[in-house]
Amino acid sequence: MARSPTYTQFPLKETYSEIIDVRSESEFAEDHVPGAINLPVLDDEQREKVGTIYHQVSPFEARKMGASLVSENISKHLACHFSAQDKNDSFLVYCWRGGQRSHSLAQVLSQIGWRVAVVEGGYKTYRAYVRQQLEQLSQQFTYKILCGLTGTGKTYILEQLQSHGVQVLDLEGLANHRGSLLGQAWESEPQPQPAQKYFESKLLQQLQSLDPNKLVWVESESNKVGEIHLPPAFWEKMKQASCVEVQLPTEARVDGLLQAYPHWLNHPESLKSKLEMLKSRYGWSQIHHWHYLIDTRQWRALVRDLLESHYDPAYRRSMSKSYYQRVEKQLPIPDLAGQNRLALLDQLARYSL
Repeated sequence: MARSPTYTQFPLKETYSEIIDVRSESEFAEDHVPGAINLPVLDDEQREKVGTIYHQVSPFEARKMGASLVSENISKHLACHFSAQDKNDSFLVYCWRGGQRSHSLAQVLSQIGWRVAVVEGGYKTYRAYVRQQLEQLSQQFTYKILCGLTGTGKTYILEQLQSHGVQVLDLEGLANHRGSLLGQAWESEPQPQPAQKYFESKLLQQLQSLDPNKLVWVESESNKVGEIHLPPAFWEKMKQASCVEVQLPTEARVDGLLQAYPHWLNHPESLKSKLEMLKSRYGWSQIHHWHYLIDTRQWRALVRDLLESHYDPAYRRSMSKSYYQRVEKQLPIPDLAGQNRLALLDQLARYSL
């Protein structure tokens, strides 16, 4: 039985089998509703081609070509993606402004008999919703900041707290970056960060999953994590939060960093290039010294020197601007092994009760 598409806005009042973003690949990569799939009705190359004809030939000729390409792409999606979909499935479809691209797919799917909704105003409606919700939700939570010099295992500690049921907001995980010069994520090669807008979409998704009546732990960050900026309202709220500072001896921090960043040891030339970005601050003499330690594989000496010369002073400067006045507790421990780790987690978890 044929249907007609319905229309909706954010926040969504219903759930759907799939959320379908029909924009091009580059539009989808910049940002999209978390969990959405990308089924372009015009890909990047096709959009450019239609746009050129629109401006250089005529809008009529552009619409003819656009309709042909859209029909061809929808046909491919029907033959591939939708061939295994159940008749009781339902779909939410959106494009940039809720216009022709989303309606073209929605009309076909609804005529087949599926229940289909189109986002009124498209992605622009969703983006406005994200910005509004981040502004509001950021203010509803009570945050506790976990502080500590580089190498104190703050990320690991928060992961452990989360596994024990404590609410944690992992900004570095969302930003795919550890928040320092050498904090770029690696797998077999360097990994990119998400676009700013998609980071904000994921941040909102995380905030919406948390209970505002319970404390939320966050690692001490500046207003940037790599190239990602924290939303202003969220950053201001973080700066108002009190802190608990974990303290580890330098040698324990060196051990932890060597375990956490093995990729730099395996890519020494990339490490050198990164450190050269500090030449305006420390001069070539210091850079050459770090290069020498890398070339001679004196990894412990390198990490210790980077901590003492760069990371620790930078941390203290950052703390003095943002969090230092609100450090309510310092927790010194010799290392993060065994009973020391458990005792630390127990102390931190008490704040969340």
